[in-house]
Amino acid sequence: MLHGDVLGERARLTPDRLALVYVPTGERLRYRDLDARALRLAHAWRERLGLAAGDRVGLLAHNCPEFIDAFFAAAKSGVILVPLSTRATAAELEGIVADSGMKALLYGPGFLPTLAELRPRVRVDQWVALDASSVADPLEPVLGALLDEATPWPLDPATDQAIGPEHPLCLLYTSGTTGRPKGVVVPHRMVAWNAYNTAVCWGLDQDDVSPIFTPLYHAGGLGAFLLPIFAVGGTIVLHRGFDAEEIWTTIERERCTVVLAVPTIYKLLMDAPGFRTANLGHVKWLISGGAPLPRHLIDAYQARGVVFKQGYGLTEVGVNCFSMTVEESVTKAGSIGKPLMFTRARLVGEDGRDVPDGEVGELWLRGPHVSRGYWNNPEATAAALDAEGWFHTGDLATRDGDGFYAIAGRKKDMIISGGVNVYPAEIEAVLAANPDVADAAVVGIPDDTWGEVGIAFVVAVPGRRPSPESLSQHVLSRLAKYKLPRAFVFVDALPRTPYGKVVKDELRRRYLEDQET
Repeated sequence: MLHGDVLGERARLTPDRLALVYVPTGERLRYRDLDARALRLAHAWRERLGLAAGDRVGLLAHNCPEFIDAFFAAAKSGVILVPLSTRATAAELEGIVADSGMKALLYGPGFLPTLAELRPRVRVDQWVALDASSVADPLEPVLGALLDEATPWPLDPATDQAIGPEHPLCLLYTSGTTGRPKGVVVPHRMVAWNAYNTAVCWGLDQDDVSPIFTPLYHAGGLGAFLLPIFAVGGTIVLHRGFDAEEIWTTIERERCTVVLAVPTIYKLLMDAPGFRTANLGHVKWLISGGAPLPRHLIDAYQARGVVFKQGYGLTEVGVNCFSMTVEESVTKAGSIGKPLMFTRARLVGEDGRDVPDGEVGELWLRGPHVSRGYWNNPEATAAALDAEGWFHTGDLATRDGDGFYAIAGRKKDMIISGGVNVYPAEIEAVLAANPDVADAAVVGIPDDTWGEVGIAFVVAVPGRRPSPESLSQHVLSRLAKYKLPRAFVFVDALPRTPYGKVVKDELRRRYLEDQET
């Protein structure tokens, strides 16, 4: 039976292997240590807070060992964890707290102003501080005190009939770039399958060491490497957050072997001094996900002597859905690879039929890695997950004759100009390759003549001042004229979600409002 307590199973097999290094404190925990912490927290939830299988508990905290404790306590107890974005406002959190119906909320240091605004708006039975220094109310419990009164809970959750493969382990709320965030129901089956299948198809082993500096409240932080590395008995190096020089130093010191980040982060890492000086001889490969990967980033890291792969995933279908070999990362650069074992993929046109190789279609995925849909939202679930189990990702992709897929962009971002499909990701990649451009995004806006036209938002490299004319020439030297943006708008920064995706609706809104004034 597929069960999400990957930590417990690994601790049973190799209890004394190093599981976790926490960078801020230097703390080093073996699998037996980390598993005992999760067991004690599961006991505290049930016995001290009165939480039962199926109850929801929120977690608002930066990356820390307690975050991992909570995830695996949920796996052991049947309680459903609801990780919360550390960048969310009280108004945003209010909707998630209400939608999930959480009975308890655990919070770390640094969130007292947000919580002070949130508390009067929501009904939560228990508020628990992870640290005594961040207690909002002296009458409320602190996690340490709860754990002092708890002992490791001896129940083997794999035999607990209340926690089957389809029982939700967590609710991961989407970033809400369009409309209200939706809670993705992630069952135990999905968590376990992602861990094991990624480990097998990516060739991970017990000697792998991987840093995590992306937020754990996001599917990528939890699923991309934490769970697969724990499945094989490797080591996770956990950062509290992003610090480019700290990351390069840690990759070298801890001899990290596999590294995941999003393109925005790889750009920031590339711009840091450590990119040129860090010893990377022990790195097997880097992998990017979360957004389209510009080719110039691949070239820069390959020139540094490291293998650079591109992956693909979504919160709703698991963050690891494709794979490629080291050799293929060179010969098929720009591709996301082939679907993982037992993952089925289709590219579907507007007419509902599969498109031939080389043509763009919407990517549909089916397999044991697909979520159960959205919490309390049957309409959204039915719209995305059809009766045959295919999840309609909303991403556009192509497939070559060898079976390798490449992402063309989001379906909702596609611009139809004069009846011709224009894919912003293609234009953005060309702009990003310009030495005067630090970042770029292209959105479609209504046009009376063409239906839609593209507007490019450009962040210039500090000290550079590219002109619209020079950018137009750059685009036209690489792409057909109909793909040329109607206008170039220079901005200081692009609005992004916590995981690096550009909030294009915000850019579109800004542009249209400016045109009205």
